[in-house]
Amino acid sequence: MSEQVLLTLYGREYCSLCQQMREELRLLAPDLNLDVIWLDIDDDDVIERKYNEMVPVLTGDGDEIICFYHLNRRALDAYLARIR
Repeated sequence: MSEQVLLTLYGREYCSLCQQMREELRLLAPDLNLDVIWLDIDDDDVIERKYNEMVPVLTGDGDEIICFYHLNRRALDAYLARIR
C-alpha cells in the first residue's frame, strides 16, 4: 500500500457543499490511504480571509489547492499520482 497522504479540507460547519465534500472524502480515505484534516474557516480570521468564498477547499502539501466547491476526482488523482 502507498504511503498515507495528509490533506486539509477547509470549510464551514453550516455549508452543505462543505459537508458533502467532507463525506465524500471520508468514504474515499481508506481506499486512497488519505488522512483528511477538517478546519472550519470561521475559527481563524486569517484562513477565513484566504478562503472565504471558495469553501470547501481541499489542499495538499504547502496549501496547494487541489479543488474547491466540489470534489474533483481527476484533480485529486492527479495530485496523488504526482506526489507518490
